[in-house]
Amino acid sequence: MDYQRTPRPQLLRDPRLRVDRLPQPVLREALRRAGKKVEFTYEANPGEVWEEDEFWIQLSWRMDPDGSLGIRKHFESPYRPGQCINIDEYYQYIFEHTKGLPEAAAKEGLTPLDYMKKYGAFNVEPSAYHGHLKELTAEQMKGAAVDPATQVIRKDGKAIGIMYNGKPVEGFPTPSRRNEFYSQTMADWKWPEYTIPTYIKSHIHEEEMDREKGDYPLVPTFRLPTLIHSRSGNAKWLYEISNRNPIWMHPSDAKKFDVRTGDLLRVNTDIGYFVDKVWVTEGMKPGVIACSHHLGRWRRPQDAPGNRWAVNTVNIETDGNGGWKMNTKNGIAPFQSSDPDSARIFWSDGGVHQNITFPVHPDPISGMHCWHQKVRLEKARPSDKYGDIYVDTNKSFDQYKKWMAMTRPAPGPGGLRRPLWMKRALRPAEETFYLNGKPEVEADKGKKEKA
Repeated sequence: MDYQRTPRPQLLRDPRLRVDRLPQPVLREALRRAGKKVEFTYEANPGEVWEEDEFWIQLSWRMDPDGSLGIRKHFESPYRPGQCINIDEYYQYIFEHTKGLPEAAAKEGLTPLDYMKKYGAFNVEPSAYHGHLKELTAEQMKGAAVDPATQVIRKDGKAIGIMYNGKPVEGFPTPSRRNEFYSQTMADWKWPEYTIPTYIKSHIHEEEMDREKGDYPLVPTFRLPTLIHSRSGNAKWLYEISNRNPIWMHPSDAKKFDVRTGDLLRVNTDIGYFVDKVWVTEGMKPGVIACSHHLGRWRRPQDAPGNRWAVNTVNIETDGNGGWKMNTKNGIAPFQSSDPDSARIFWSDGGVHQNITFPVHPDPISGMHCWHQKVRLEKARPSDKYGDIYVDTNKSFDQYKKWMAMTRPAPGPGGLRRPLWMKRALRPAEETFYLNGKPEVEADKGKKEKA
């Protein structure tokens, strides 16, 4: 990575090497070196492009002006009591508490922050492959007990480590603190066939495809690298570069359908279809198609204009029986605003809203949405137009029920909603893991089953 070209600062951690990195906000740094003070990074950027950390800090600070919500205190500067932390202080605090970094900086007569501004990276640990062998401290071992049979170290009812060669170590983040080949968790949560690693055939496996009828797996989760999720429409220069999302198709597949770049295809899903243009490219694997997300925003004529850089105007009609059709009335066009560039818009294509044609596919085990789609392709029909979308809400609900039927619902052991041991970025209070707010004892469970 070229840190001098990275557009926003962000602390990155390499999972293999414990390395802290600080990409530099180039324009802000240029103004600093020119002797011009900038409070926020967006003041140095085109338009009002915020540095992400600054944006969330400021939003959190301002939504709690008097601190009564309990939010503001988490964004207070550790160096200026009562004031909002700024971006330099944010990273300064992180680097001052990074193992070994203050000492390395001091050897060069630098603060930890200046050291990172100079080098952009610091090797915290040469390797993180042996984290499971990290010894538990005496403080961690206070009140802990070792299971003589399993050698697992428990404290307050939880496994915190394991004995290894006579020493207490952290072990792996599993219930047994070992690198598990067999997962008791999968058995406890009613998935015994997956207690050891295996291959699970998905809904887009080749066995599910009828190639003679035009079945293909669609990848709708990739993105053109110039787009940035829902923010694309707010970045006018990026949208100028990429404002359409055609169907990527290998030449061998295009030949089967007798289509060329720019021709229309109807992409049929389990609940409807969308009509899009084809882009023939050797960049796709034969037998697979793809359509970038981030595009296809829309509004109805009666809706407030809002952002007009990236939004098509559409008509929506229903057949009264659960079927809904949407077609593009007007594409993107120049408009007058305080930004003179809005009058210079030269593109009219706002892309195709593919997502609405995808049914809800909750993964039976994790509950996460399965985005990849099994679709059936056909050449556009005479009445089809670019951007046409159709959805049958009855089929949508049927698909949802079909996928829900594949689940094996909670509760798990002790009345749990989900395994306690699995880590989460922001862990909820422990009582929320239980259906009834507390562990279910065997006696209560027996009464419930009898009832």
